[in-house]
Amino acid sequence: MSIPVQQVLRVGAYVVKQHLTGRKRYPLVLMLEPLFRCNLACSGCGKIDYPNEILNQRLSVADALEAVDECGAPVVAIAGGEPLLHREMPEIVAKILERKKFVYLCTNALLLEKKMDDYKPNPFFSWDVHLDGDKEMHDKAVSQDGVYERAISAIKKAKERGFRLSINCTLFDGAQADRVAKFFDDVMAMGIDGIMTSPGYAYERAPDQAHFLSRQKTKQLFRDILTRGKGKGWKFTQSPLFMNFLAGNESYHCTPWGKPTRNVFGWQRPCYLLGEGYAKTYTELMETTDWDKYGTGNYEKCADCMVHSGYESTAVVDAVKSPIKTMMVALRGPRTTGPMAPEIPLDKQRPAEYTFSKHVQQKMEQIRHKPKAAEMSDAD
Repeated sequence: MSIPVQQVLRVGAYVVKQHLTGRKRYPLVLMLEPLFRCNLACSGCGKIDYPNEILNQRLSVADALEAVDECGAPVVAIAGGEPLLHREMPEIVAKILERKKFVYLCTNALLLEKKMDDYKPNPFFSWDVHLDGDKEMHDKAVSQDGVYERAISAIKKAKERGFRLSINCTLFDGAQADRVAKFFDDVMAMGIDGIMTSPGYAYERAPDQAHFLSRQKTKQLFRDILTRGKGKGWKFTQSPLFMNFLAGNESYHCTPWGKPTRNVFGWQRPCYLLGEGYAKTYTELMETTDWDKYGTGNYEKCADCMVHSGYESTAVVDAVKSPIKTMMVALRGPRTTGPMAPEIPLDKQRPAEYTFSKHVQQKMEQIRHKPKAAEMSDAD
């Protein structure tokens, strides 16, 4: 595990406090999406399929800080789109850090070398570079040649400058365990601080729907990868129990409220990956969302999901409740042989509802009837 000790202690104390006060649902990580625009067009991405009027929208500094304060989560992950296209991103990051929140700034790294001087190393700050495998794997995933080499160059320079930096590796159907293991060896040799990994999620509007993993394939893939990593000292920026879940050893249920999302539409229901409605405030999100309608076994769209944005919070809460189990998994690694934990039955899940177009139309109407606000243009 490669989560800073200070973060482990603070988040652990925060979770214990929530339980002592009897709070049933609470946030661990705020997923902050200040914009949807990106300088890539990945085939598996469902975040860029919007009209230009929406892609030109952005959260202001005030919007972002209001979300941080309203939510109160100890960790903020800034995603997108590509956050480094947002001209006010350095100010947003600096002011969140002033609040002593742990900030993970996600980026495809195409602008990282140019923008690096706008940020300073800080024990509460980490770059989170998307890198979905070796050169061939990654450039295929992002649908553009040369991106891998630019990301590697930026990673090396960021580490030379003293920044914490992890990679975010999303795996799709067809990933080969030997190849992924070799990639993990290579990135650890670069001196990165950790790996965040997860299976891809089948966004309903993603151009390529053929290469998302089923839950059974996910579990077997991660067992095969982790078997090859035993004794190598790979460091993951995720709970040992989440890795245990990916390897098929935990029957976790999704806790989407653990990573609430604020973006240009508002507070997204129910999670970062599934936009089925929006609330104006965090309180409204928590009090008016029918959480029991979502998650594997409850909703068709969630059937194959094992993504960190839904299950990492479940694992963190379990880790606080079960410290001995967590310690054993951390020391020995997830079990990669033997029977897997029972799967959640799908026979009672409700059918999928397709609401993307409706929410886009509503947002377009809002934009047309509002005084023209400052819009974002691509970074130079």
